[in-house]
Amino acid sequence: MGEDVINGNTLRDAIISGANNIVNQKLAVDELNVFPVPDGDTGTNMSMTISAGARELKRLSGATVGEVSAAAASALLRGARGNSGVILSLLFRGFSKGLSGLESADGKDLAGALSLGVTAAYKAVMKPTEGTILTVARLAAQKAVEASETETNAVAIWRIIVDEARAALETTPELLPVLKKAGVVDAGGKGLVVIFEGMLSVFEDGVMIEDKSAANKPAETFVSQKNAAGAELEEEINFTYCTEFIVHKASSDTNPLRLRAYLETIGDSVVVVDDEEIIKVHVHTNNPGNALQEGLNFGTLHNMKIENMREQHENKVAEAKVAQEVHEYVPVDPAVPFGFVAVAAGDGLQQLFTELGCNKVVSGGQTMNPSTDDILKAIESTPAKTVFVLPNNKNIIMAAEQAISLADRQVVVLPTRTIPQGLSAMLAFDPDCEVQENQMNMLKAAEHVLTGSVTFAARDSDFDGHKIKQGEILALEGGKLSFTESDIERAAVRLTRQLVKRDSTFITLIYGDGITEEDAEKAAEALRSKLPTSVEVHTVNGGQPVYYYIISVE
Repeated sequence: MGEDVINGNTLRDAIISGANNIVNQKLAVDELNVFPVPDGDTGTNMSMTISAGARELKRLSGATVGEVSAAAASALLRGARGNSGVILSLLFRGFSKGLSGLESADGKDLAGALSLGVTAAYKAVMKPTEGTILTVARLAAQKAVEASETETNAVAIWRIIVDEARAALETTPELLPVLKKAGVVDAGGKGLVVIFEGMLSVFEDGVMIEDKSAANKPAETFVSQKNAAGAELEEEINFTYCTEFIVHKASSDTNPLRLRAYLETIGDSVVVVDDEEIIKVHVHTNNPGNALQEGLNFGTLHNMKIENMREQHENKVAEAKVAQEVHEYVPVDPAVPFGFVAVAAGDGLQQLFTELGCNKVVSGGQTMNPSTDDILKAIESTPAKTVFVLPNNKNIIMAAEQAISLADRQVVVLPTRTIPQGLSAMLAFDPDCEVQENQMNMLKAAEHVLTGSVTFAARDSDFDGHKIKQGEILALEGGKLSFTESDIERAAVRLTRQLVKRDSTFITLIYGDGITEEDAEKAAEALRSKLPTSVEVHTVNGGQPVYYYIISVE
């Protein structure tokens, strides 16, 4: 049956084998994703997460099982990508605690360790869903613990874990109707089975599954951090001064739409947000004095900031050249009370977050979820005592939250699930308020904005009553499929009209890669002709991949 106990070298080889197995099968696991929208892809995220552990383990030799599991857990924690990757890292973190201090492990040790991992994973998920990777791990661990009362052989117990995980995987369609309708098992559960099978190959036969990918290179991070409130290195700057200020309203019935309309005539990148007492203003213009003078017509001015973007652009080019020469990441000590890290994809969106005050913008989003370590590096290179993190995607929130305990400063993760939520949260920040008050106000602002998106179907699917063909245009309301279309512009117009409520006053069409300014303006004009004149419609070049349009309705 195999060895009664396993040593550190065997566990090391087993985890590397498990990582190679999921790397080899990641595309097959990705294909199990039911939702047809292009996404972070479960197999890819899980393979990148455990591969971070495998790279670390390849440096170890002669370590104990406790040392091997600890090294793997630490690397997986930092390398975790997407919700499935974070859950996988939590399973290994608990597994590590169960093996802590052990020279070798028998079957009872392995069963108990996996059980601790399951407990850690369930605790971290706010609303655990059965029929997922959690179910597969839990049932496998329960069976192993029961069996370990009479069986202590390490290989026999791991065989039981694999067999039960496979059986549990087959039950996932019965627990999640969406899986049953699509005729597939849970992708995360399948990924876990693949990893466990790769480990069993070493435990049972001494055979490490090899990485069959064309090049077994360390995963290159796609993290891109933008530091200066200016344009991209190659971008043409149309207006010189980034101008920001707050107007304390002279009257509660002051109409900020008139101020916005004026600012549109003297610049671009206009953002005007108001509440009962203040109006927050951001504009790029060659005449900042005119912007301030117009603001005085609405009340008193506060927190005025004018920055020369051309000068900043030149500084940024110089900094980029130095960074290219040094190729080194350098953390910085906290120097100011507050800082911000956001996650966004697309040059336009990244620039907008930077202009709104983000110190670092991590490149990522749908189809490319940054790791916990990517986010942690951005946090620790932000010179602030408290850093607010805006993930702006539901599949990045958990990875961001894992950075809280790793960071050397206070971190507040705002669970923003969309780009418009992140932008609204940034606009709600008040430097004169304490951390908790800002957290509450920013969350409230994020919840107030409605989000729509227009993308394409990545695969054929029968989802939520819709028969969907690959390449078909999908309209999503708050992340949920609303309808399908054959025309991008019609989809954007129809979806936006669905999002508009009686009290809606401002719509932003953030257009992505592949959509021209002319296309976006045509869609905006179609909306203006169908909506009340009190509703303003503006376009912003976000440059984001995957989504033709991200729609914000306030």
